[in-house]
Amino acid sequence: MRFYILLYLLMLCGVPTAQAQLKAITDQTEYPFWINLPNQEVLDKKAPIILFLHGKSLSGTNLDRVKRYGVIRAIERGKEIPAIVIAPQVAHGAWDPDKLLKLLEYVQNNYNTDLSRVYVCGMSLGGYGTFDFAGKYPDKITAAVAICGGGNTKDACNLATVPLWVIHGNKDYIVPLSESRKMVKAIQTCNPDANLTFTIVKGGNHGSVERYFREDKIYNWMLSQIKFIP
Repeated sequence: MRFYILLYLLMLCGVPTAQAQLKAITDQTEYPFWINLPNQEVLDKKAPIILFLHGKSLSGTNLDRVKRYGVIRAIERGKEIPAIVIAPQVAHGAWDPDKLLKLLEYVQNNYNTDLSRVYVCGMSLGGYGTFDFAGKYPDKITAAVAICGGGNTKDACNLATVPLWVIHGNKDYIVPLSESRKMVKAIQTCNPDANLTFTIVKGGNHGSVERYFREDKIYNWMLSQIKFIP
């Protein structure tokens, strides 16, 4: 009885009652990364992949830093995501789309994955990385979510072929809202009918929009997108 009372109190306080089964892989690809597998039922049917790209503050050589916010943080707080989640760490500088592709291909070659459901999301530096990766390899992913980031407008026509959700706070003084606006404008100029959602978070600053990783919205949206594989 005492156990159930304690469990109930922990749940009321928002304390996670179970830790995610994360695995660190540090010697197989150029980026070390965390991987979190869904339950066996999802794996048996071929699992979607969600690639999470962190922001500049989590860069370095200590992989534990990647747990500080974002998808891995949400998983450790108890969120169940029916996908293989991979979260690499960049030591310094920008995300390299070529290295990310090699990481993605490593996971696809070693796990039972669904090629029609491959998603990338990121925040800040990771938002830039999301635009860059989806812009260079739009054929490799199904959909993308870029939060408080930006990109290169030369990638706009490639990005217009990928379902994309762009999120930015209007009180962001680290990466200004104009960075997302220019990408949205370029994509819509290339294709006015692009599958593009642009959410401006009123009062949102550079850090507060991280809450989207703790909610169901972006996961439900990503996982509802399916790419036709001939």
